[in-house]
Amino acid sequence: MNVAKLCGMQRVALRVSTAIGATALIACAGAHVASAPTPEHAIGASTRQLIVVVTSDWDAVNGTLYRFQRAAGRPWQSVGQPYAIVVGKTGIGWGVGVADWRTEATAGEPVKREGDGRAPAGIFRLGTAFGFAPADSLSALRLPYLALTGSTECVDDTRSSHYNTLVDRGAFAAPDWSSAEHMRGIKEYQLGIVVEHNADPPVPGRGSCIFVHIWDGPDVGTAGCTAMPSGNLTELVGWLDPADEPLLVQLPQSEYRRHEELWALPAVPGP
Repeated sequence: MNVAKLCGMQRVALRVSTAIGATALIACAGAHVASAPTPEHAIGASTRQLIVVVTSDWDAVNGTLYRFQRAAGRPWQSVGQPYAIVVGKTGIGWGVGVADWRTEATAGEPVKREGDGRAPAGIFRLGTAFGFAPADSLSALRLPYLALTGSTECVDDTRSSHYNTLVDRGAFAAPDWSSAEHMRGIKEYQLGIVVEHNADPPVPGRGSCIFVHIWDGPDVGTAGCTAMPSGNLTELVGWLDPADEPLLVQLPQSEYRRHEELWALPAVPGP
């Protein structure tokens, strides 16, 4: 794996561990060169691509994904047709991302935890794409890309120092985790994108291994990711450009309306 090529413009997020002569933890999940926007205006001017996922309520499994883009100083413009998506099998809950969930969540709203079956709600940077295809077969891809191997794992063991980290298990003589996702063995991971949830640094128990990936079906919720048909995901991955500092906004309809002006979000259709 070429670390310079994969991570040269990226900030700390869901970490990727690899071995290049010696084992090293590398920040490998999403280009970001501007300073983080303030919570009062969470979508900074440098972000020119936006993915919006809206569900009907906190517990809904089904939702809709919209794409938006803008030129500098111009309003958001819709891109293409919306996608049908699924989120966690128990819905969504406030996650750890760009916006501070501690100031956004109100009484009674769910908060994302490890193993709760909820996808994270909030605003999140996007990281590296990954998949089964070799990197040299994706020359048009602008996102950084990690070709999964039989030893690629995502650690979800809250006791591990590599929690919420993509690792090459073969690079560790004595792994300190007992639970991890074996990425190459999960068919829905034929193509995916890392979502920078609970990433800088990872807090044990707040959720791990959150991705955008291929769905198992239109009514099958995930363990905590956002999923869609393969063709839609292929289009989405090809559209994203790290130079445009893309963000994912994921909220139930009521929260989206509440934050639309506060976060300068584009309008989306009602339920």
